Amino acid sequence: MLLTPKEIPNLLRSAKTVAVVGISDKPDRPSFGVSQYLLENSEYEIFFVNPLVDEVLGKQVYKTLKDIPVHIDIVDVFRKPADCLQVLDEAIAIGAGAIWLQLGISVPEVAERGSAAGLAVVMDRCIKIDYAAL
Repeated sequence: MLLTPKEIPNLLRSAKTVAVVGISDKPDRPSFGVSQYLLENSEYEIFFVNPLVDEVLGKQVYKTLKDIPVHIDIVDVFRKPADCLQVLDEAIAIGAGAIWLQLGISVPEVAERGSAAGLAVVMDRCIKIDYAAL
């Protein structure tokens, strides 16, 4: 279901694991900054996914979501809108709890299909901003 702003804090409080899909090894990219913040300021176990990178912020980077050896509560997506449905399919396949599209990214079909598959859906919001507001 597409979460309302009032429901997002409950998701963030209950989550234990976050997979950042589209992590970049470039410090000027939003995915890098958000991930660094979460690593330093949250208690989440953070996993990175990018088939083109091996390590970021001292952590292993997985090629796909299915390669991560634990259950993922939130799939945090840093990809262009055209790639979000593929990430959604992977999130559904691994039984993730939620899919989170970053600021500026809204894909109605992700909301529809994600909700139908039982995932919590967040779109056009920054997990770093929402986490900091807790």
